[in-house]
Amino acid sequence: MFVSAKTLLSWQNEGASPVILDCRSRLGEPNTGRQLYLDSHIKGAQFADLETDLANLALGSGRHPLPKVEDFIGAVRGWGVRDTPVVVYDDMSGAIAARAWWMLRWIGLSEVFILDGGLQAWQQFDGLLCQEVSTPSPSRLTPIPNSMPVVSGQQIRQWVDGASGNTRRHLLLDARAGERFRGEVEPIDRRAGHVPGATSRPFADSLNDGHLLDYDTLLRSWQDILGEVPSEQVTHMCGSGVTACFNLACMEHLNKSGSSLYVDSWSGWISDYHS
Repeated sequence: MFVSAKTLLSWQNEGASPVILDCRSRLGEPNTGRQLYLDSHIKGAQFADLETDLANLALGSGRHPLPKVEDFIGAVRGWGVRDTPVVVYDDMSGAIAARAWWMLRWIGLSEVFILDGGLQAWQQFDGLLCQEVSTPSPSRLTPIPNSMPVVSGQQIRQWVDGASGNTRRHLLLDARAGERFRGEVEPIDRRAGHVPGATSRPFADSLNDGHLLDYDTLLRSWQDILGEVPSEQVTHMCGSGVTACFNLACMEHLNKSGSSLYVDSWSGWISDYHS
């Protein structure tokens, strides 16, 4: 699920030609990510816009609803994605790029990787940047939509109300910073707090100095959170279904597959149930 800058550079040098997606973004500044990409990016990278490629703001109730699957597939084909690995990166340790990772998995791709440490790691490894924007030949990729499970707000509400008729424990993990989860601050959404019954698991808890924790340390930290709950009974959320994907990627990295994503997340929850 994660790849080092060293491995990515070796792939490029060996002619493996992975498709690289630059996913940089700034909250509240919809044009900044693209400008950062135009200023400099990893050679051959295409730009994946969080606001337009990885979301459709006209759909759903959260801040980053999923786009129509056919629109996303069109974008993926335009990036030239075929049967080669795809590497996604940002400059936030993968917090944004993880959304692209999850969406590519959502349409059935398996060889998708998050660049560990992001653009900073690439630069520290003396990886080259460029300003040239390449135009790949569109692919004829045949996707398999809905390959990753999604949970709706209505399902979350049923779990909260205890009305699902299912006695199995559902673990809802919130990837936002602890102070936002606790409702001490809320710099983005109009209401502070968290979904009743949710558990805090900030995505940054899986990082050390911008890089993913070593495997054994990461495994222990996740075991402390998961306990005996099977992966299939875990749902991830955050503010708008973006950084939650990083937690989901960590579980996949630890061979804990099958957890789901609550795409609308806190921004959708307060819109749907606290209007």
